[in-house]
Amino acid sequence: MLKSIEVTQNLLDYIYNYTHPLHPVQKDILKHNKTLGDIQRMQISEVQGHFLQLIIKINNVKNCLEIGTFTGFSTLTMALALPNGGKITTLDHDEKIVHVARSFFKKGKLDNKIETVISPALETLKKLSQEGKKFDLIFIDADKDNYKNYYELCLNLINKKSSSLIDLVEKKPLIIV
Repeated sequence: MLKSIEVTQNLLDYIYNYTHPLHPVQKDILKHNKTLGDIQRMQISEVQGHFLQLIIKINNVKNCLEIGTFTGFSTLTMALALPNGGKITTLDHDEKIVHVARSFFKKGKLDNKIETVISPALETLKKLSQEGKKFDLIFIDADKDNYKNYYELCLNLINKKSSSLIDLVEKKPLIIV
């Protein structure tokens, strides 16, 4: 099984030539993040964003959970790929940074598809599980020390009908870390 892909300039050229251009608000987020110094590394790349959109579209995902909002690039990127009536719930503990993300969601007129929850993710995941919530796709992109804990809690939150592009052989749920 393929474990990694070398991202060459040829591959990047192919991706940029055959994907949709970024939404103006995605560009605004990227521009904003460049002013943040080293912390901008917390943002996913454009290529990763295109990959998330592909996963959402080919799996007919309607309901996403994201752990780690940052300034909202991945959230907005996934929301753009969701069908009408689709929803993404994004979790982050930092009220200040979520405020920034919410301003971008509103500017992009996607705030109706996005629910932000400001709370420690482990607590929120337990609460969502107790409420019986289910998601078609879960994207984990938060503090690395808790990835294993997030993943384990997410197993109860994933819609069992979801399939995985990550490991089709083992039929693992569509949780992306």
